[in-house]
Amino acid sequence: MTGAAKQSFTSLNPVTGEVLDAYPIDGPEEVAIAVARAREATLLWQGLGYFGREKILLAWAKLLVDRINECAQLISLETGKPTSDATLEATLAIGHLSWAARNAHSILRDQFRRPGILMANMSAKVERSPLGVVGVIGPWNHPIFTPMGSISYALAAGNTVVFKPSEFTPGVGVWLAKTFAEIAPSSSIFAVVTGMGETGRTLCESGVDKVAFTGSTTTAKNVAATCAKTLTPVLIECGGKDPVIIAADADLKLAADATLWSAMSNAGQTCIGAERVYVHEKVADQFISLIVEKGKKIVPGTPGVGNYGPATMPKQLGIIESHIEDALARGGVALLGGIDSVKPPYVEPVILTNVPEDSIAMKSETFGPVIIINRVREISEAVRLSNESPYGLGASVWSKKNGSEIASQLHCGMVAVNSTISFAAVPTVPFGGVKDSGYGRIHGPEGLLEFTYARSIVRARFQLPILLTSFGRNAFADRLVVGLARVLYGRKLNKKPK
Repeated sequence: MTGAAKQSFTSLNPVTGEVLDAYPIDGPEEVAIAVARAREATLLWQGLGYFGREKILLAWAKLLVDRINECAQLISLETGKPTSDATLEATLAIGHLSWAARNAHSILRDQFRRPGILMANMSAKVERSPLGVVGVIGPWNHPIFTPMGSISYALAAGNTVVFKPSEFTPGVGVWLAKTFAEIAPSSSIFAVVTGMGETGRTLCESGVDKVAFTGSTTTAKNVAATCAKTLTPVLIECGGKDPVIIAADADLKLAADATLWSAMSNAGQTCIGAERVYVHEKVADQFISLIVEKGKKIVPGTPGVGNYGPATMPKQLGIIESHIEDALARGGVALLGGIDSVKPPYVEPVILTNVPEDSIAMKSETFGPVIIINRVREISEAVRLSNESPYGLGASVWSKKNGSEIASQLHCGMVAVNSTISFAAVPTVPFGGVKDSGYGRIHGPEGLLEFTYARSIVRARFQLPILLTSFGRNAFADRLVVGLARVLYGRKLNKKPK
């Protein structure tokens, strides 16, 4: 900031309120400089080719592995989550980085296409070209895993990246950029800007070639509207109201254990975490008994003491409380915990049942350690209720015989069958949602393709004696084209579909 004192903000430990560090609030000038430097670095980064970038990204992955304890400790300090959870998060992020680096060449290499009989003299291919500079706006709940799903794949595809981490977890983003700078030929290839929401908006307006955003649906709509002014493409990953379907033939012990972890880990602050369960009435009592007993054994607390930490964002406590209150007021029954479970900065486990489908606790993302279990008479009813949500991110299905069949009926981007959030840990499959959960994909081949654009190149291998793309085309050429069309397509078009 020219001619004035640089403004800053602090990162706090959500458990103790202790100030961890101070970071600058980057404004238009600082963001513009970061983007300009990233654009200058694109020639260097793209010039290395797939295998040159692979070497550097794998070296970065190794460095992250070597310093994973340092990373996990920082994540734990800024989010309050147990270091064990932070370590798992970092490990999964490194796995995606490694996969993207190793597979970018095979996924994005030139593809040769058949030109067809009428254009038989042509050679046709499709190239995948990096977009240029990608802006990434990350969340606070998984401050390394989630943004690295965009950062890793964008870098592997040949783009440079400017990353704006959440104002609640800026230290993780700054640390990532510093580690990359230790092994990269230029720190401008992956740079970080810090600040509040205004810094994110400035990044959207900075002229980057694509924005990858993770956050609430409300903020996502603002991001999309801002980017639309300059036709900047956007990849958006928002929240979810992820359902769990428990069929009568499910392994109830595994389902209860996994569902409880999915709902309560990270204090319920996981966009793909379980929030509502539809269990077949034949096994509902048994499932409920199992999950409530397990729920009684977990407690929130400081890292190393609790099974999960505090609400990282203090204002979320009011939202969680209002959801519990509304659910109970509308006839819901508390099986474990209740309104009194909200004890800032923590929320103790809450399990509710018989909650009406039109309550805010069933329609809106709670983002806390609260799970609702409702009985259904048929699995078709569970599928219908799951799909009636405005969200469509992830889901879990528990059935020994019909898991895949049920999964294919759900209107969402990802389904885990007889497991929980397993799709997030598999690098070869795409991650993303539909409806109010966003659009676009990270991870897998789709994640690499997301940060490139297709370029078609059609080359004449030899010239035909009859020119079709010329004002000199004569009647004989027209008759020839029609005749070829009848021979090539007429027989196929007259065939009845099978």
